[in-house]
This record gives sequence, structure tokens and C-alpha cells, in this order.
Amino acid sequence: MARDSQAALVALNRFGFGARGGASGDFVNAASDPRGFVKSELNRANAALLEMPGLSSTPSLGKALFDYQFEIQQARDAVAKSAATEAPSTEPKAQRRNPSLSSIAKDMTATEPMAQPADGNNANPAMARSEAMQPNPLKPPPQSANVIQKTFRGEALARIQRATFAECGFVERLVVFWSNHFCISANKGGLARIWAGAFEREAIRPHVLGRFADMLKAVEQHPAMLFFLDNQQSLGPDSRAGINRNRGLNENLAREIMELHTLGVGGGYTQDDVTSLARVLTGWTFAGRQGQLGPPGTFVFNANAHQPGAQRVMGKVYEPNGVAQGEAVLADIARHPSTAKFIATKFARHFVADHPPPALVARLQDVFGRTDGDLKALAIALVDSSEAWGAPLTKMRSPYEFLIASGRLLGRNPEDPSRYLGGLNALGQPLWSPAGPNGFPDTSAAWAAPEGMKLRLDISAQIASRLGDGVDPRELLELVAADAASLDTRRSVERAESRQQALALLLMSPEFQRR
Repeated sequence: MARDSQAALVALNRFGFGARGGASGDFVNAASDPRGFVKSELNRANAALLEMPGLSSTPSLGKALFDYQFEIQQARDAVAKSAATEAPSTEPKAQRRNPSLSSIAKDMTATEPMAQPADGNNANPAMARSEAMQPNPLKPPPQSANVIQKTFRGEALARIQRATFAECGFVERLVVFWSNHFCISANKGGLARIWAGAFEREAIRPHVLGRFADMLKAVEQHPAMLFFLDNQQSLGPDSRAGINRNRGLNENLAREIMELHTLGVGGGYTQDDVTSLARVLTGWTFAGRQGQLGPPGTFVFNANAHQPGAQRVMGKVYEPNGVAQGEAVLADIARHPSTAKFIATKFARHFVADHPPPALVARLQDVFGRTDGDLKALAIALVDSSEAWGAPLTKMRSPYEFLIASGRLLGRNPEDPSRYLGGLNALGQPLWSPAGPNGFPDTSAAWAAPEGMKLRLDISAQIASRLGDGVDPRELLELVAADAASLDTRRSVERAESRQQALALLLMSPEFQRR
């Protein structure tokens, strides 16, 4: 059974989130048919979709936040008007400790600056650290002030629960991969934080087993991405809005589309191509609170902000036909050979090795090009490859993978995301909040640093102290690796001084940490 056990370990760790505890039988099922076990999720209808009560759409969330911002602005205006009508006093007044409503509103929004794009006209470019909004102890904020953090936590819990209960977790791993590839950061501000989960549900999940070109279009037209990369600020220099406001292009979205989303560095584009694409994408924005161009929080094309005329991108001229001009560019870039190579390399690096086998990359690149970017076909080609099963399990699980695997093994039913979110923050992978538009790193070196491993040990010890008395780590080892467990790992678990110590050692073992 040794070979089957090793293949089962690869199936569960490399492609999924590890075995579930209890009577799931995951390891036995994986050992009996490793490839079939992994691919079974790919054939389930709507396997990647996440629809749960309480999860709202991007427009409804945008409207809730716009309404809250409007409440705050009205309060500020009222205070300012009141102050202006007060007669000036001739005698100095003692400083009072009670803050005004204006300062309260400022305190409430200081940790999460919120843009108020009104149909692409009013935009706040501030990019600040995004923390949960803290109510002022002297005057509680309106109930709607909690909508941001409540929404974020609800979305996080839904994602964690789906990953915890999945049989193998391959589809959820694909969601995580593509969400990190097309990342936004919830730290951008209120809109990014409230939209982070909806962005993944609406732009990523429906296309994980579909076509890359469709996902690309959905991502670049989603309000969360447009806000994250400031495209609502980008005006065609010769457009009506650009002339009236003496403002021009913002190239953030165009640059990241080419460098990070499709072609990759060295993919054959030039700075002129970036600038041309930025012109093409002017007018791609989202409707604000007043809904002048469409329902608040929806993608809209603002013709008044769009640069007129034809544009040349990577040697091809695209005629001026509104939003279709940008869609045509994206469709062509999605099918470019450089995109196929870039995606194939990242895909193999994520699942197989930091330095993926060239033959595997070439095969995935061929599948991507030959199938017009069929991402299900790409996933199947990966699972069917010999390299994916023969490469040693040397990649370190990311913090998210580690925490999800721990919850699965211990049979925990996540009812509150706090421990997961806190663990992710401590381990350097805050949910939906990478430091830059290139996402979280995808190499072992990024997660295997001594400080990071010490933090994992601390978290493993905390988990063991809470749950160790109620489990038998030796039985859990059989669920994790069975005959594939090394002699050193088996001895460490068996000779531990307590169940808590044995569980901590199991969670830190190579069989649990590596994939």
C-alpha cells in the first residue's frame, strides 16, 4: 500500500487542502484512485460557485456604503453650517474634551478612507491601511457604519467553510490561485474591503472551470478591480471630461493587465502599448451613489471620459467603438502566446514546484493555446501529468492552506472567522490583502523563513492546547499520511510527552506542512 499512500498524500496535499478528520475516509478514497479523486470535483456542476444566504452583490454592497458615506457627509455639513452661524465670542473658552460630530465622523472613517466615485466624476485616490472601523466610545456610529467589517467577516466565513468541507478541495485551490493571480487588496479602503469577497464570487468563481478570456473580462470590468487600480480616475486627455478638468490618464490598470494578468514581464509589449491600452480603457468605471450612468455600484462605460479615436496596441489597430474597443483588446491579449506561457508557468509553479519542469510548462502552454484558454482542460492536464505526481513534496503550504488543513483534520466546523483571520494576519497572509497588485508570493522561501516557522509552531501549540485532549494524534497521523509518514514523524508523535505536544508535532511535520 506504500505507493498508493504516497499518491494519496500527493492528491490531498498538492491538489487539495489535506484529509478531513472523523469518518470522512478521504485518505482511503484518495489511495484507491488518486487522479480520479482529484478530478471528481471538476465534473460537478457549478462546483466553484459560492451562493449562501447573507452574501450580497457588488451593487447592493456599493449602495450600502455610498449611503453610509452620504450620512457622514451630511453630518459634517450640518456641523459646519452650525459653526458658521455661531457668533464669535470675545472671551477665550476653555478647551472641551467632548468631540464635535465632525471629529467623530473623522475618527470613524480615519482607518478606512472611502472614495465616493459619482459615475466616474468624483474620486478619492487615497490608498490607506484598511482596519476594522472602530466606533467612537463617546458616540456610537450609525448602524450602517458596521456594514464594512460585517460584510468582510461574512464573506471570509463563507470561503473558509467551503474550503473546510470540500471533499478534496481542488476546485477551492483553483479559486485561491486565480483570486491571487487577479488580486485586489482589501487594504485599499472601504470599497475594496466591502467588495473583496463579492469580487471573488462574481469575477473569479464562475470562470475557474471556464475560459480565461471570460475571466479576464469579468475581472477587469468589476468595480472592485477598477477601484483598486484607480481606473475611475483615468480620463482621456482629449475626452470631454479630460478637457474640462485638465486631467489625463491613469495607467495602473493597463500596466497590471499586461504585466501581471496576461503577457507577463518580457511578454512582447512596450510602454507605448501600456499607454495605448490605458487610453482604450478610459471610461471604464462604476456608477456612484447618484446613479447617473447606471445603478450604483455597477460597471458602466462613461463615454464622456473615453479617449476618442482608434488605438494601436501590440501592432493591431482597434477602431473607436466604445466599450467594445477595450473588450476586443482583452480578447486578443488573452489568446496571445506570451499569455499562454505566463499562465502555464505560474500554474505549474503553484501546484508542483518553485522551478517547474520545463516539459510540464510546455505541455500546459500547448493545452492553454489549443483549447482557447479552457481552464478546466488546463487543470485536467496538470492532474494527468506524470510530473505532478513524481515531483517531491517540497513546496511549503501557504498560511491559508495550513490553517484550512488544520481545521479539516481536526473536524472543526468554522462558525466564526476570527481565529482564521487572526492567524492569517500573524503569518503574513491577511485575507484578500496582499501588499501589492502582484499578489502573495508563491514560493517556499517566502513562507519557510525562520520567523514564519516559529509563528506556525506557536499557532500549532495554541491549537494543540485547545483541542489536544480530545483527539488521538496517532490516529490523526493515519488520516494525514498513513504508510507515507516518515519514521521520524511517526516516532515524534508516538514518543511525545502529551497529546498536546504530539498534536503540535504532527501539525508541524513535513507530511502536514509540505505539498
